[in-house]
Amino acid sequence: MFPCIPCGRDVELGERGLADCLRNLTLERIVERYRHTVSLGSVAVMCQFCKPPQALEATKGCADCRTNFCNECFKLYHPWGTPRAQHEHIQPTLNFRPKVLTCPEHDQEKLQFYCRSCQRLLCPLCKLRRIHTGHKILPVAHAYQALKEKITKEMNHILSNQDTVLGQITQLESSITQTEVNGVSAREQLAQSIRDLTAALAERHASLTQALEEARKKRGEALAAQVAERRGLMEHAGLMAFTQELLKETDQPCFVQAARQTHNRFSKAIENLQHFTLAADPSFRHFQLDVSKELKLLTELNFIQAPLAPVIDTQRTLAYDQLFLCWRLPQDSAPAWHFSVEYRRGLSAARWGWQRLDEVSGTSAVIDRLEMDSVYVLRVRGCNKAGYGEYSEEVYLHTPPAPVLNFYLDSRWGLHADRLVVSKEQRCARSVPGLSLLQAADHALTSCHLTSDLLVGDVAITQGRHYWACSVEPGSYLVKVGVGLESKLQEWFHLPQDMASPRYDPDSGHDSGAEDALDSAPPFCFLTMGMGKIYLPQHNHHHSSHGNGIRDPITNGPSSPTGHTYPLPPRLGVCLDFEKGRVTFYDAHSLRPLWEGHVDCSGPVCPAFCFIGGGALQLQELVANRNADQTPVRRVTIQPRVSN
Repeated sequence: MFPCIPCGRDVELGERGLADCLRNLTLERIVERYRHTVSLGSVAVMCQFCKPPQALEATKGCADCRTNFCNECFKLYHPWGTPRAQHEHIQPTLNFRPKVLTCPEHDQEKLQFYCRSCQRLLCPLCKLRRIHTGHKILPVAHAYQALKEKITKEMNHILSNQDTVLGQITQLESSITQTEVNGVSAREQLAQSIRDLTAALAERHASLTQALEEARKKRGEALAAQVAERRGLMEHAGLMAFTQELLKETDQPCFVQAARQTHNRFSKAIENLQHFTLAADPSFRHFQLDVSKELKLLTELNFIQAPLAPVIDTQRTLAYDQLFLCWRLPQDSAPAWHFSVEYRRGLSAARWGWQRLDEVSGTSAVIDRLEMDSVYVLRVRGCNKAGYGEYSEEVYLHTPPAPVLNFYLDSRWGLHADRLVVSKEQRCARSVPGLSLLQAADHALTSCHLTSDLLVGDVAITQGRHYWACSVEPGSYLVKVGVGLESKLQEWFHLPQDMASPRYDPDSGHDSGAEDALDSAPPFCFLTMGMGKIYLPQHNHHHSSHGNGIRDPITNGPSSPTGHTYPLPPRLGVCLDFEKGRVTFYDAHSLRPLWEGHVDCSGPVCPAFCFIGGGALQLQELVANRNADQTPVRRVTIQPRVSN
């Protein structure tokens, strides 16, 4: 297999060898022109029709006849008014090339087309192959003109930026010089580090050798003392000889005085004989070195490495009121002193340059001052003594389509404390079985009535566009998320529990005379979710004038007449356009629209949540307030601006 530079494919030479490859006639013509311009002492090309010995040097070559001629012979064999007069004449050459490129697969077929998809020249027969079905195929003249214009523009651009080229050449030459200088410095540092290791090893060697010699000397002295003591017990030496002379003493008082000390020495000697042990261990097992760990460290001794590319934690990274980016280093990565976070708005790097947060000490960063409804591209890399490492994979975050609304769950508005539990921060709520439900279930064997509990936000909206997000626990039985008119929600919420409440069917629009006013928007708009799924109903046919252009965002087609289910996203986003009376629900993780509905905005509108059975939800906390522990104590209403 040989790589073909013009087409970029690997070519396997068959029986025809190089004949299966396209000749680069352009390069051959360029070489031929330079060969005639710069004489390299080549042999003169002679006319092939002059008869010797008067053969003249050829002045022309005929590409059609593939023969070299002198002037007289060329006129003779190419008379005016004949087809031969139209032959192409070239410089004399010993290597005639074909006038045009022909297809290597179809003999004598000219290459008249160009496939932009495959980037290959085609003959009329190659064009008919199935492999090029659906490809964009142009006449070769069009491809020639387009490529010639592009190359001309590119060449002119390079020529107009010669100062930039010269500056980069200067920078590269300076970098080469700096590389040599830094290489010498690094080699000296390496040698110094090895010398330091050698010196430390030699110092440690001397210390261990001294300890070993002291132990050897001490043990030798102890064993030598034992040898001297045992030799004193021999028959004619030391203690035995003295005792034999002592026994010859007949003076009793003198004998008792002298024999008492001898008796003590004999008692100790007999005890030592019966319980003989060495005074010192002759082995030096405790003085052996285990250098396996150190040898492993030495074999793994290497230059310091820059940190590996960080891994973005996509579960914690999000775009809300601010961008929150979280990452971690791979386990086998070198540690990082700090990180550099780069981000840009939009997908085009040429239009939007990278902005940078330098020396980020932790493994997370917050980016503020964002544009709404925009895509941001983020990446991060670590830095240590070895410099910057590789960039992480780029992550794309879509900012919310409207300003983020910060609110809390209103725990004072008719809350059923026995069925709804709100957290201390007022951002989480959980629906639990109340005492009444437990009592009803205790007496019923088949089924019992489930109540619907409503919970609203502590903010009422009267103008503008607002966005917020929440997470619904996948194991929740039934949870409704949406918005509603504050006055209607209060009216329905305080109805007796045994009366039919519109909260059981929030999307029907059956309130006070709503079925008679088909063109009016409903006073509420909810999406229902439960057991890990979300139900996307058909668009409200009562408001077809507003939704004629709405298509199903999931299937990219008309909405189903009965609606359909969709996997519950990790976070659900809600966007309210008060002036247009429109509510859009999003997959908050990807900002993909899920469903759109309308709501009556003739009065203040509140975020609302409805629980049927067990369930839990949590409001998305502002990135700016992640470390804040403040809990609001009053209700807030967003009022429209009053113009003078």
